[in-house]
Amino acid sequence: MDADNQSKSARLFERAAKVMPGGNSRHTVYFPPYPLYAARAAGAEVWDADGVVRRDFINNYSSLIHGHNHPRIVEAIRAQADRLISIAMPTEAEVELAEIVCERVPGVEQIRFTNSGTEGVMMVIKAARAFTGRTKIAKVEGAYHGSDDTASVSLTADRSVWGDPDAPASVPAPGGTPNIARDVVVLPMNDVENGRKILRAHAAELAAAMLDPLPSHLGYEAATPEFVAMLREETHRAGALLIFDEVYSFRLGFNGAQGALGAAPDLTALGKVIGGGLPVGAVGGRADIMESVFDARSGWPRVIHGGTFNANPMTMTAGAVAMKLYDREAFDRLSALGDRLRAGLREAVKIAGVPGVVGGASSMTSLTHIDRPTPTHRDRVAAIYENPDAAVRGERFFHEMLNRGFIIGSAGLFVLSTALAERDIDDVVDASLQALRVI
Repeated sequence: MDADNQSKSARLFERAAKVMPGGNSRHTVYFPPYPLYAARAAGAEVWDADGVVRRDFINNYSSLIHGHNHPRIVEAIRAQADRLISIAMPTEAEVELAEIVCERVPGVEQIRFTNSGTEGVMMVIKAARAFTGRTKIAKVEGAYHGSDDTASVSLTADRSVWGDPDAPASVPAPGGTPNIARDVVVLPMNDVENGRKILRAHAAELAAAMLDPLPSHLGYEAATPEFVAMLREETHRAGALLIFDEVYSFRLGFNGAQGALGAAPDLTALGKVIGGGLPVGAVGGRADIMESVFDARSGWPRVIHGGTFNANPMTMTAGAVAMKLYDREAFDRLSALGDRLRAGLREAVKIAGVPGVVGGASSMTSLTHIDRPTPTHRDRVAAIYENPDAAVRGERFFHEMLNRGFIIGSAGLFVLSTALAERDIDDVVDASLQALRVI
């Protein structure tokens, strides 16, 4: 992006920096010298504050499965706003979306809604601890699960405190505490044997193991079937639970990641896609667990779960319409577009003769400016963050794509919507090749 300090976006950022730290409420939307401010959008296109139109290939980091302002979703939201916006009562819209999700996701027999994926993860962790009476949660090193203190342990850390690669240390995130980290068991991604040893060493205290089957912070490095099977086997052996964080990776299969993998988690965190573009999260799982933890009909529940806007009728209505539109045909078409994008990007890297690794599955794709795959968090840090050239190339690529009319994730992520067509994929691949040649 070419800097223009007189642009509307530049002036808006100047105003924002006076009233918000760093000028924003969400770190992922900032990039130097200033972020672009959105004014309006439709389908796959976004107009910024200065009237420049770009095609959206990040779709609010996965939540806009049908792109911007899908007519049927907008119509449903408008009609719902005329009836009821929010209220301290349940609504039929909540029941309908719950029925849709429970029918579609194999491991979700019952569900409760929250307002974000972070909240969904927070509640799924609380549920696991309450049900088992244990405290420790296992997670993959470097995997992102939102901003909850437990979930963000060992997300990023200086390598001096990483510990043994076969048994990673539990490192609290900035703002967290050592006490929180002590209740987190950290696993190396896809390392079956060392993962098994770590889980068995903590089996008596283990409440659950939590996995995102396609973690975005690892460049959409997929969990292997062997690793998933090990987690299922060892949690069952320990009397612990298996959690899938599908806030992102629900896109992996029509029936979610668990459907695609043929896995059987006990609890699932959801978000993004199921809200139709409005704020949403959820905790779902086996009926016996959900009832044991959350059901208040027989007295005080084990876990208190309030929230002024939980299951608000606007989100529930938008989510139900979005999920109906996201049928098998839509999923298959979107996955095919993802295959086309990954193939095209790999060819672009080859033609440009530059370092680049393309990852992802279904409608999620990553392009990282490195010369080798990075199966673990430590591999990724070594390849990217400790290689200034890779980091610089990534930033330049992001800006080059903006200048060519495409919005992607600043970390090289592409998340598709049903508003895109094959010609859009071909166009973004062509633009990527041009960008790769000049960065």
